[in-house]
Amino acid sequence: MSAVRKVWLLTLGAFTLGLDAYVMAGLLPVLADDMGTRVSLAGQLVTVFTLAYAISAPLVAGLLSGARPRLLILVALAVFTLGNGATALAPSLGALLAARVIAGAGAGVYSAMSTAAAAALVPGERRGRALALVMGGMSAGTVLGVPIGVLLAEHTGWRATMWLLTGLGALALAGLAALLPQVPSQPAVPLRARLGAVADRAVAPVVGVSFLAAVASLGLYTYLAPVLAAAGGVGEVAPYLWAWGAGGVLGSVLAGPLVDRGAAPRVLVGGVLVIIAVAQAALPSLAAAALPGAVVALVAWGAAGWAAQVPQQHRLLEVAGDRGTVALALNNSALYLGSAVGSALGGLALGAGLPADALPWAAAAVAAAGLVLHMAAGRRSRVAAGVSTLGSYEHS
Repeated sequence: MSAVRKVWLLTLGAFTLGLDAYVMAGLLPVLADDMGTRVSLAGQLVTVFTLAYAISAPLVAGLLSGARPRLLILVALAVFTLGNGATALAPSLGALLAARVIAGAGAGVYSAMSTAAAAALVPGERRGRALALVMGGMSAGTVLGVPIGVLLAEHTGWRATMWLLTGLGALALAGLAALLPQVPSQPAVPLRARLGAVADRAVAPVVGVSFLAAVASLGLYTYLAPVLAAAGGVGEVAPYLWAWGAGGVLGSVLAGPLVDRGAAPRVLVGGVLVIIAVAQAALPSLAAAALPGAVVALVAWGAAGWAAQVPQQHRLLEVAGDRGTVALALNNSALYLGSAVGSALGGLALGAGLPADALPWAAAAVAAAGLVLHMAAGRRSRVAAGVSTLGSYEHS
């Protein structure tokens, strides 16, 4: 079995993760009604999943960085699948919260380890494509899986959607257990080195840019329905969610080949941040003037938002050295923390009376801040490289 086909097995698991991470928001009204609780309380299911995901990725991947990646991938996917099964069976909101913590913890570890494994399974010149396949799986879970999951819940109940997730996870687990080869493990990383990755001057700015991009992109996505309703009177938001998700799949797939063909990851990241900011800032006006224009903006925003992470992951693997798995785990945590922070800030802003159609401007400002950080980090890297080169010349 070729290396690329083995990466496709990892992609199936990533698809299930993408579906699980985003479908719960669409299930909240049905789930809250079934559980006899408020949507705001049921929304904490998203919060605990996200936090468990964000915390588990760097913690477990760092602590067990010397362990066999194949075993960690299988165990993490098994925990994720069991968590979804427990969610489907949960009799109360408390049991649901506990089940979502289990699923989120498994998802966080699987995401970090599968990304590192995908990069290790292929030659260096195909690393970008491998990373893009895994990211594409997650974005495909959003664009294809979420509408199907919500439709299934509307007709057969939210538990049926969770059983669908459980079945997909079990299918990916069986395939990986049978066909995934041993993946080269990285050297064990001491505690001081793991903590040092957070403050590493090469790693921290990259992770910071990922965090700000997630705040801007994934945070605003949560409130796309009220934004379009306020800006353009849109009542049926599903086609626009599909447009954003389709852009995400396109961006994820195209970013990998661009990196492999020599496109500088630093330049790609800067470009997609510009596209995110411009598309978000233009969205309210386009939605008010012509809805097809809003679709174009959403496709561009979705493509840029998802494409950013392929060159970001590529950069981290280059600059982190033997702490690559830890750096990727930190980056995945930054994405989910950024999504949670963006959603929370958007909710607070709307609660304080900010018009919904002003949210894209706020998100665009955050994307612009990410661009500033990205450019500043790039300038420091060039200066440091120049000093190093000068020192080498003087001592030669």
